[in-house]
Amino acid sequence: MKKVLVWYRNDLRVKDHEALWRACQNGNKVYPVYIFDLRCFTTTAPGFQRTGGFRLQFLLESLHELKISLSTLGGDLVIRHGPPEDVIPQLAEQLAVDKVYCSREVAWDELCIAEKLEHRLAQKNVVLDQFWQSGLYHEEDVPWPIKQVPDVFSSFRKESEKTVAIRPEFDVPEKVNFPGGIETCNIPSLEDLGLFLEKRNRKAVLSFKGGEKQAWKRLNDYFWKDDLLRKYKFTRNGLIGKDYSSKLSPWLAHGCISAKSVYHEIKRYEQERVKNISTYWLFFELLWRDFFKFMSKKYGAAIFMTRGITGDLPDMSDDMEKFELWRRGETREPFVDANMMELNTTGFMSNRGRQNVASYLIHDLKVNWTWGAMWYENRLIDYDPDSNWLNWAYIAGVGNDVQKGRKFSIENQALKYDPKGEYVKLWLKASLKP
Repeated sequence: MKKVLVWYRNDLRVKDHEALWRACQNGNKVYPVYIFDLRCFTTTAPGFQRTGGFRLQFLLESLHELKISLSTLGGDLVIRHGPPEDVIPQLAEQLAVDKVYCSREVAWDELCIAEKLEHRLAQKNVVLDQFWQSGLYHEEDVPWPIKQVPDVFSSFRKESEKTVAIRPEFDVPEKVNFPGGIETCNIPSLEDLGLFLEKRNRKAVLSFKGGEKQAWKRLNDYFWKDDLLRKYKFTRNGLIGKDYSSKLSPWLAHGCISAKSVYHEIKRYEQERVKNISTYWLFFELLWRDFFKFMSKKYGAAIFMTRGITGDLPDMSDDMEKFELWRRGETREPFVDANMMELNTTGFMSNRGRQNVASYLIHDLKVNWTWGAMWYENRLIDYDPDSNWLNWAYIAGVGNDVQKGRKFSIENQALKYDPKGEYVKLWLKASLKP
């Protein structure tokens, strides 16, 4: 019987969690741990915190539910603060664990932390095992070494769809053998971490709440109760209400539900309800998410740089005055401002809105695109480093776009997706005119 420390990262669930499942095999003693890395709350170059109140609240809710889920299995959740590469070796020595299990992350900061941790654990003769469990395709199953993964999504999609099978889910462990003997500590409040509770605007598309049960509730509502998956492709560019898209992204970003679980539910839906272009299209969107993870792994720190993965320098400036007008939703461009108001007061914005306001900051205002990506990191409850930064780079022309950037006509987009001005009216005061 071994002692295993399971380090929770962006994988806050018990279902389809390979690291937890393997740790619990053979009756091993298991210590689930979550660490608040205070570097996630530092101030960015434009002057705001990396993590905002909406996202932190969602994280805390997810942790509370995870703790309950682990407790029902006989386990618990140990909470600590500090750099994981420092804290985990100390815990490993204190608890005399044999191994540390965790998810394999690919974003640059997370990758560097894991490398430092692996080195420090090795000095204590403790093994770090990392499990690829945040995407659809397993890294060992794709038909390319990482340096040869296609840079164009269509090539990635066509080849992978022909050759890669998505693995089955891992079951919830029957029991988590938590031996105790360690202070678990309380999950902190927002105030403990230097933030405050932001009241979500009542016009929000959903009253998003973190946690694995909430993730499955949303999936069941969208797929089975309301039977909305059958028309997803034709509604996904909507702007108002909870029904135009699955809205699963916040729970996917925090790992409250796995992409594999969503995929297997799509397959079940296709068997029991209908198989059509819409059911395929949700898989298609999950595949974009996977593509960005492989691109992040391939290019490392470059995805966070102004020159992106192409090395080209966009036509832009560090104009704080223009950026602040954009950030506050005061550009006097109604469609842009309405979307920014939704983002700022709810922590969420439609995919269509995200593309438009990003294009406006980059191509109309010609402001540093990385500042926009940083603001999304602060605001979005579904912030995912790979998808966020590579989507911004894509629009800026320094990412995975053969057209070298996407400039949207904001006026045409508003006419197409908000022809009656209902969305703008919903989010902007009547006194605000272009």
